[in-house]
Amino acid sequence: MLEGLRIRKYKNSDNDSCQNLWVELTEYHQEIYADPSIGGENPGQVFNTHIEKYGEEDIWVAEVNGENVGLVGLIIKGNVAEIEPIIISKSYRKQGIGGKLLKFIIDHARERSTKYLSIRPVARNEEAMKIFYQLGFKTIGHIELFMNLEKKEESKKWKTGIDIHDLPFQY
Repeated sequence: MLEGLRIRKYKNSDNDSCQNLWVELTEYHQEIYADPSIGGENPGQVFNTHIEKYGEEDIWVAEVNGENVGLVGLIIKGNVAEIEPIIISKSYRKQGIGGKLLKFIIDHARERSTKYLSIRPVARNEEAMKIFYQLGFKTIGHIELFMNLEKKEESKKWKTGIDIHDLPFQY
């Protein structure tokens, strides 16, 4: 168990560290998809766009010994909520912080009388998918399908192995 972990409300002074966490997540997505274009030219600014669009009321920071090492947010629309974002700094992954943040936000969603709670991980984030599944995210509500329009030799970066309704998909 990680010593010194504290989950607290986001405050304006967290902005730079939270932008850096967003950049780390974007870089991870670029890595697992072998696509440096993910996130655009300034991925840290996407965090500010998120704050502008959804506000900071439902954003929490994971702090270890005064260092911001993760964050989690909740987007609530009526009695439906989505966890967005959930980010753990690369150097603090696999230490239980993500699970603690998720349990915290699930409890918060319950307190807010949320009927349905969703999360939308990227398909290749297998570690995250396993954690989400273990915490009870076992119902598929929506599926977003993509069509790869790249040249054939560039499309080899996609993995095979997910079947839904007996149809083979790549991820």
